[in-house]
Amino acid sequence: MLLAIDCGNTNTVFSIWDGERFLCTLRTSTHHARTADAYFTWYSTLIKHYGVEARITDVIISSTVPRVVFNLRVFADRFFGCRPLVVGKPDCLLPHDPRVDAGTQVGPDRLVNTAGAYVRHGGDLIVVDFGTATTFDVVAHDGAYVGGVIAPGVNLSLEALHKAAAALPHVDIARPQSVVGTNTVACIQSGVFWGYVGLVREICTRIKSERAREMKIISTGGLAPLFQQTVDLFDAFEEDLTMHGLTVIHQYNKGNGNT
Repeated sequence: MLLAIDCGNTNTVFSIWDGERFLCTLRTSTHHARTADAYFTWYSTLIKHYGVEARITDVIISSTVPRVVFNLRVFADRFFGCRPLVVGKPDCLLPHDPRVDAGTQVGPDRLVNTAGAYVRHGGDLIVVDFGTATTFDVVAHDGAYVGGVIAPGVNLSLEALHKAAAALPHVDIARPQSVVGTNTVACIQSGVFWGYVGLVREICTRIKSERAREMKIISTGGLAPLFQQTVDLFDAFEEDLTMHGLTVIHQYNKGNGNT
């Protein structure tokens, strides 16, 4: 079985794939000092709790936090006896090479989202990922990543607002009942929610215009379900897009004798 690991700036997700479906998904906070032993203690405890019996034979890792990769490599080698594939490393092949400026390093999360989205929706896509940053990944007709946009994440914006303006409280993001707020919390929620709706709509409109073609807009990431409530903003929502992309990249490498 395959253990897919997605390490983001805020959370790290482990999912076990049996070739047809994910048996379980586990989440923990990302912490660069967590050791391989600590990962295994956490992992094995939760696996027992969920009653999942899985013999892991392969591991694939996508990480936007380079400092955690070493311990995740040790974790895979020590406890599963396998050398993990790490997206973005030279020995991890991609179904379609990105077409970007020479010398540019594309974030592994963006490569993985591109692979997963192309298999599920075909080409000419804009993948909007609501993570620590809000990213827009442009997928060409043939499945290649061809660039994108990076904007501050929703929660990052809220935290910055709270820290920079002493009189403003910390607010959890939610869709407001009306655009015009009648209290401080509602005003902030409206500004952030509708501000990001406008940001997504404008950026996607400009991407479509620049590429002179119709494109599907796919949402993913932790806050995507909230913005999915805006009916005309997205064509589809993918809850497990990153994990699915990891299985696609693993299968591609396996087919090319790279696992």
